[in-house]
Amino acid sequence: MTQYVYGKNVVRSLLEDNKKIYEILLADGMKDKEIEALIRQRNIKLRVLGRKKMDQFLNATNHQGIAAKIDDYKTYELDELLESIPKGKTPLLVMLDGLEDPHNLGAILRTCDCVGVDGVIIGKHRNVKLTPTVAKVSTGAIDTVKVSMVTNLAQSIKYLKKQGYWVVGADLHNSRDYREGQYDVPLVLVVGSEGFGISPLVAKNCDYCVRLPMEGSVTSLNASVACGILLYQIYNGRNPVDF
Repeated sequence: MTQYVYGKNVVRSLLEDNKKIYEILLADGMKDKEIEALIRQRNIKLRVLGRKKMDQFLNATNHQGIAAKIDDYKTYELDELLESIPKGKTPLLVMLDGLEDPHNLGAILRTCDCVGVDGVIIGKHRNVKLTPTVAKVSTGAIDTVKVSMVTNLAQSIKYLKKQGYWVVGADLHNSRDYREGQYDVPLVLVVGSEGFGISPLVAKNCDYCVRLPMEGSVTSLNASVACGILLYQIYNGRNPVDF
């Protein structure tokens, strides 16, 4: 199956990486010489629509005047994801429990790409899927970070533990300061939903949980911000600066 993804950065990345593109949609009046040259160079079918018609066609207004028709984004079986991790590397996976905001998923994928996360695990139910909005926010990371969709997160955690992974949840309750975590092991970082955090069953199956200090009046961080802080703490622990 195919889908339309939109946004200048998304489409530019697809063009530069020679991804298969069936068609490009351009809003009448949209000008970008670099993108136009790439389209001509690859001889891709081009269709120009009025701005209102394009809004209706994509059911979106934040497309920045350009969209590309591509194959649906690929997801992986959990074993496929694990087998793709380079030998000798200390694995790092991110599991998302009940994340519903596509902007948060896109931002998390972007950070995962930046710190070299080996894959993201999401549930088939109660989780946002890989959508054009996710692709736009991820600025290309949706193509570089492998995503596995599983039926049961708690069962997947149990399976990963048998494969030698430690599972660390991000949760305010019954947790230690995030700077006290042990991160130099095969690791799964579990981040919960924007409103409810990690579900009790998933939290129960984590080896331990960590929390971020909250000194102000706000009691929680955006899921993608919290995930980004924790991922860079893990990166820092694994890649210390040698002064």
